Amino acid sequence: MLTNVEKTSISYFTPLFLATLFFSTALFSSQYPYRKYEHVKKFYSEICLDAIEIGIKHQIPPAAIMAIAGLESGYGRGYVSQITGNILSLGAFSGDKELPSLYLPYSKLSKTIVYDKKIIKNHSENDLLWKKRAKSLKRDYRPYPYAGTAKKLELLKYDKKLKQKAYRECLNDFASRWIVRKSKVKVFRDARVWLNKKVLNNGISILFDPAVNEKFIDIIGGHPHSFNYRKAWPKKAKYIMKKTGLVELTTDIFNEKNDFNKVWSNK
Repeated sequence: MLTNVEKTSISYFTPLFLATLFFSTALFSSQYPYRKYEHVKKFYSEICLDAIEIGIKHQIPPAAIMAIAGLESGYGRGYVSQITGNILSLGAFSGDKELPSLYLPYSKLSKTIVYDKKIIKNHSENDLLWKKRAKSLKRDYRPYPYAGTAKKLELLKYDKKLKQKAYRECLNDFASRWIVRKSKVKVFRDARVWLNKKVLNNGISILFDPAVNEKFIDIIGGHPHSFNYRKAWPKKAKYIMKKTGLVELTTDIFNEKNDFNKVWSNK
């Protein structure tokens, strides 16, 4: 951080200084190129601390959780995650409210599904293509009485506290309802046993090891009867984790108790 004197001193900005600054910035950008995107920063700033806290409590690698959330929700920009707060695309358990089928328009201009009544009302009808959206089967984290209904679809968009609560509940469900010994899915049980042994033998810090984060993603996805059966899914999640520097981000915040913005900007 530059001091006021440094900011106003012409002599401070020598060619050598500028060259060094450019090199450092370029190096940082090449390491974590996804950090240049504001929507990526915004999304991870909203879930990072909760992911670390929940990951430690339930012994699941925080960076892996964040990478999966980014992939599944499109960094919080997918219409289902925007409506429900379900950033991990978690299916509804028995008794959970799930998002019903919806009749929503697609904007040809913005190439997005529009769910906000205010935007739809002020939108050009020529730009909108209306279509019935199939029932998502994903848990709806909006509060009663809106969860599981087509009412107040824009609720979380305008209420940051409710959105944060929904995000946290979703992350907690993943850790406490999915990656558990009693899971009906074998790969989730295997992941739980493997993580328990890792933490027992190495301590909680092992959750911030790059190899452990990658291995966890490989265990739970990329094959039949897993979190996501597509072979490319683990590669995509690990690519996001690497290009955003999520292991380094969570490690620095956990070890140094640093502020998210400070760590993100590498200052």
